[in-house]
Amino acid sequence: MTEIHPTPSAASALIGDPAKFGRVGEDGTVYVITPEGDKAVGSYPGKTHEEALAYFVRKFEAAASEVALLAARVRSGAMVPSDAAIAVNRLRHQVKELNGVGDLAALAVSVDLISPLIEDTRGAYEAKKAEEAALKAAKNAEAVLVKEKIVVEAESLALSESWKVTGDRLKVLLDEWKAAPRLEKKIDADLWKRFSSSRNKFDKRRRTHFAALDAEQGKVADAKNELVAEAEKLATSTDWVATARRFKALMYLWKATGRGKKGDDAKLWNRFKLAQDQFFTAKNADLAKRDELMSVNLAKREEMIVAIEALVPITNLEESKKNFRELARQWERIGMTQRDKRAAFDARFNAVEVAIKGAEEDRWRKTDPAAKARALDVVRQLAEAVANYEKQAAKAQAAGNVKKAKEATEAAAARRLWLADAEKGLADFA
Repeated sequence: MTEIHPTPSAASALIGDPAKFGRVGEDGTVYVITPEGDKAVGSYPGKTHEEALAYFVRKFEAAASEVALLAARVRSGAMVPSDAAIAVNRLRHQVKELNGVGDLAALAVSVDLISPLIEDTRGAYEAKKAEEAALKAAKNAEAVLVKEKIVVEAESLALSESWKVTGDRLKVLLDEWKAAPRLEKKIDADLWKRFSSSRNKFDKRRRTHFAALDAEQGKVADAKNELVAEAEKLATSTDWVATARRFKALMYLWKATGRGKKGDDAKLWNRFKLAQDQFFTAKNADLAKRDELMSVNLAKREEMIVAIEALVPITNLEESKKNFRELARQWERIGMTQRDKRAAFDARFNAVEVAIKGAEEDRWRKTDPAAKARALDVVRQLAEAVANYEKQAAKAQAAGNVKKAKEATEAAAARRLWLADAEKGLADFA
């Protein structure tokens, strides 16, 4: 019989050197030495006796390590007593059936010694369990308050119309909900239902709002596209007054359409402004050119009005009419002049024209046979009336009718004055 004494491991040192409790027979069978006698535990074919014995020693050491580890865990309070008791029963059966080399009796005792440790730690475990339960209840109550607070705030925001601010706040509340501890299933579900309902209510209202806003902004975009299209057509117009008036109306319509999407509004406005600027730049350039031309025309009118006014007073009507016609043609050909200054020149021009027409009418009046005949007839009638009233006055005077004589005399005097005026008019006829 050969006895082998391999170096004991740290686990085997807990209960002595396991190799002292084993031997290998001549046929290679490995035995464990127990108080009841040697017991065959197996063989390791193809290996030396030392290797075979070491193999079964390692099996014992593995079991011893499990026992030591379980004892340490029980002492530390890391194991639930009921779980520890189950583990002891399992190890007890494992040691009993162990095919390993070592002090099996001492190992069995070590297993049995764990049970009292379990009882010793049971009270501490129950106290710790109660403490943990109380702590859990406190944390749960605190978590309920946290989630209740989140839910109440979410419910207060459900009818908000501050879409951006409220949407961001609800996202923060959702993150806070996720970060908060989970509660009992029913409580958690009920609170989540309220929280989710508030978020859904707000989201539905927000989607409805922005859907309506999108529809409205679509109408605004269509209206502004039409305004832009018209503005771009007018950009090259040279009908300055009418087009400028139309651009003013388009600007009013632009403001009246309301606001669309920010990006679309900006693009449409840039196109509208570009067309408007193109028109007014051309208009201003043309007006500058006109101002220059009108300044030249103003100088021409200032020079010509002097020649026109020199026709008055009229000494030779035919010559004056001829010269006036020629100057009038030149006057009309001068072209545009500033309206505020043109009015004064036109007034001076018209005064000369009126003087010529007046002279022409005066000459016609003096040479008109019918008018002369009417004037003669008026003189004749007034002369006859004067003579008639004088006869009536003389007759009434002779009859002693002073009143009638006076009336006839006054009537004759009045007609005598009219007769003098009529004779002057008759004298004007050539």
